[in-house]
Amino acid sequence: MPAASYQERRGQLQTYFDRTAVEAWARLTSTAPVGRIRATVRAGRDQMRHTLLGMLPAQLSGRRILDAGCGTGALSVEAAQRGAQLVAVDISPTLVDIARDRLPSRLAGGSIDFRVGDMFDAALGEFDHVVAMDSLIHYRAVDVVRVLAGFAVRTRHSIVFTFAPKTPALTVMHAVGRWFPRHDRAPAIEPVSESTLRRHLAQDPVLRQWRIARTQRIACGFYTSQAMELVNSREDSPA
Repeated sequence: MPAASYQERRGQLQTYFDRTAVEAWARLTSTAPVGRIRATVRAGRDQMRHTLLGMLPAQLSGRRILDAGCGTGALSVEAAQRGAQLVAVDISPTLVDIARDRLPSRLAGGSIDFRVGDMFDAALGEFDHVVAMDSLIHYRAVDVVRVLAGFAVRTRHSIVFTFAPKTPALTVMHAVGRWFPRHDRAPAIEPVSESTLRRHLAQDPVLRQWRIARTQRIACGFYTSQAMELVNSREDSPA
């Protein structure tokens, strides 16, 4: 089970995304006009989504994928258009409702099962791949690794996820954010250095059989996030 710090932060995120910021988040993830700052965030998220999808096999027909923290569902839709069978889960019922409303009528052979719940829930089943785009950036490194280990025991091939890299710019933004009134704050991003994350991954007994295959940072205006691909060394990794 996740630690208490994970559970506490999960509750904060549910409140934020399901109540405080749902309208702004729905607009950000649509094609509606947004301000200059949010436009850079939208562009950065688009780049990151394409980066993570590029770390999955080109042919996804028959592959079962967990979209952990699916938000409004854009990544799930693109993976399903490549034939994947998606279980897309998010803690925000409102965001999942938006994702269902935006679901195309045809998915080129794939499917999406949208669910409200915890991405860590083992009852979601086993998967060929897990994708977690910006759903772990609010957690400390130890909690990130704990969740990844939970994914690993029920994933056959790969886990692709993002973390907030510890850069000077993110450190400053993190500090400035603490000056805002509490009711206006998003749950804080937890910047993590890549070396620290690698050390925790290497020390985890479950993840020792997983290797880091690729990593790529996306920096676009006010959006900075880093993708990492973990591959199960006991599986025939090339697809």
